[in-house]
Amino acid sequence: MKRIKIFTTVIAAIFMATFTFSCKKDKYVELTGVCPTVIATNPKHQAVGVPINQTITATFNENMNSATISSASFIIMKGSIVVPGSISYNEANSTVTFVPNAYLSPSTVYTGKILTTVKDLMGNALQADYVWTFTTTVPDLMAPIVISTSPVNTETNVALNKIVRATFSEAMNPSTISNSTFIIKQGGALVTGTVSYSGSTAYFKHTTNFLPGSTYNATITTGATDLAGNSLATNYTWSFDTGVTLSSGGPDVDLQSADQFGILAGVGVSNNAGLSEIHDMNVGISPGVRSSVTGFPPAIVVNGAIFASDDSAPAGVAAMLTQAKQDLTDAYLFAEGASSPAPATVAGDVGGTTLAPGIYKSTSTLLIQSGDLTLDAGGNPNAVWIFQIASDFTTVGGAGGNVILAGNAQAKNVFWQTGSSATIGDFTSFKGNVLALTSITMNSGATAQGRMLARNGSVVLTSTNIITKP
Repeated sequence: MKRIKIFTTVIAAIFMATFTFSCKKDKYVELTGVCPTVIATNPKHQAVGVPINQTITATFNENMNSATISSASFIIMKGSIVVPGSISYNEANSTVTFVPNAYLSPSTVYTGKILTTVKDLMGNALQADYVWTFTTTVPDLMAPIVISTSPVNTETNVALNKIVRATFSEAMNPSTISNSTFIIKQGGALVTGTVSYSGSTAYFKHTTNFLPGSTYNATITTGATDLAGNSLATNYTWSFDTGVTLSSGGPDVDLQSADQFGILAGVGVSNNAGLSEIHDMNVGISPGVRSSVTGFPPAIVVNGAIFASDDSAPAGVAAMLTQAKQDLTDAYLFAEGASSPAPATVAGDVGGTTLAPGIYKSTSTLLIQSGDLTLDAGGNPNAVWIFQIASDFTTVGGAGGNVILAGNAQAKNVFWQTGSSATIGDFTSFKGNVLALTSITMNSGATAQGRMLARNGSVVLTSTNIITKP
């Protein structure tokens, strides 16, 4: 009898150890013991230097019952004080998002809690409250600055329908970006328009077209402040002169904050050999990290900088890169879907031809191989070309296969939307902005007046490549 009692005790212990934390789905016990859990948070546990405008998220290992996710079960606390905010749940990625009603306090420890009242679709609850902490960044004492504008200062022949924009060195307080802080004048007359703000860029869309052959003065005033309340040190002013035409040949593809980059990549930026140079633009990688930028030096960035998603300084780099990548994606999709004027079909090799402004669509690959491709604006400096390429784009370069601009055409108005990867061939003299879904490679000695922007893959400089601002 004693042996039987010992045996049954052991069996009971094993049973309890096996099923104590098992979850019930409907009427059946889940033998694997898999329960809903939190698998990731943003910010991460014990993260430091968290921006004060941080949106807080938590991701589960399975889809959850959204009715159980509320301000009573997802709580952010500052000490003993509950932080007010709005909560939403995305079934597609099993992620709950908390947006505070106001900016977080600097240099402050916050605690996040997800309570056991949160359940999955089968009614299984978290086995324990999930708790994590993070610390916000130190107070920001630096004044924001305007790092780029479009049009640039003293630019001429600006299109009459050009949207004016200014990009800041950091995220700004959107409520301070308005018609009272972003002002455009022609002489003493105030230009009417709509001011908007996204990422770190402010936009001024004028109500009517600019006057031809006129000088305009734009100003960002000291009323514009960053998230910490720091104002511009002084008013930022610049001027530009209009031409006599609208942007034509195709819609104006707006790169927004991505236009500050000569190279922008998803997972890698490399310079394999030689003294490659990027002039008057930045190099960026996101979500790739600093260690995935290789070959700099010997490659150099002249009048620019390299930014990676894991840079801790200056503050806001990750957010700036995320916005730039989103702006690149928006521009890519805009170029891909542009339909007015009606696209002309091109196929195979367009080398040795001359193309007027417009939209050109290839349903497969596109080559510039048998000779130079000439883009002739017919005297209109605002003429636009959009190439919609479904697959790979390749130039041969050298004695033929370059891109030539004629008739006042400008490289900044040429866009190569590439549905796969692009290769700029050996010693190609290239013009325009490459917006590739995957990767871009510049072969030995290739030069570009333009930008190499890869949404998901890498940008590879093979040997002694030069990229200059269009």
